[in-house]
Amino acid sequence: MSVHEHKSKAPKSVNCMIITVSDTRDFDTDTSGKLMEELLLGNSHTVTLRRIVKDDRSQIESALNEGLINDNIDIILINGGTGLAKRDVTIETLKPMLDKEMVGFGEIFRMLSYTEDIGSAAILSRAIAGVKDGKAIFATPGSKGAVKLAMEKLILPELSHVVWELRRSH
Repeated sequence: MSVHEHKSKAPKSVNCMIITVSDTRDFDTDTSGKLMEELLLGNSHTVTLRRIVKDDRSQIESALNEGLINDNIDIILINGGTGLAKRDVTIETLKPMLDKEMVGFGEIFRMLSYTEDIGSAAILSRAIAGVKDGKAIFATPGSKGAVKLAMEKLILPELSHVVWELRRSH
């Protein structure tokens, strides 16, 4: 079956959880989480849960687990905590939890960042996606530019397709 046939069978709407990882943001100042939500809603998806947690492994794990056990969530989207600072632990927390990693997500995100946005600073950019317990998880840097790029160029075009693939494998 071709990719186009797969996409035609995919659900038109999926249920999402957004997790913002930040030591400084709250719901009023979380512009990246708001942008994720606006883009999802604008593409007929649902945001079932939205959380803001500190750059802390246990808080990130707790929020992820909340989404993983919730039957009303298909996709978990994380923004923030992906930098190189010692405090940035999103990737280190998420990666060992994954059943499968979608390595192409990080690779293509950095390529797009390089060519469309930030040039050679893309080597500092960390993004990861994968599957845990039958749910897809995408983690992007927390800047609005990074979120916009990842959502518009990679996540939204494949979101329903990913969910369809995961559902059919169960």
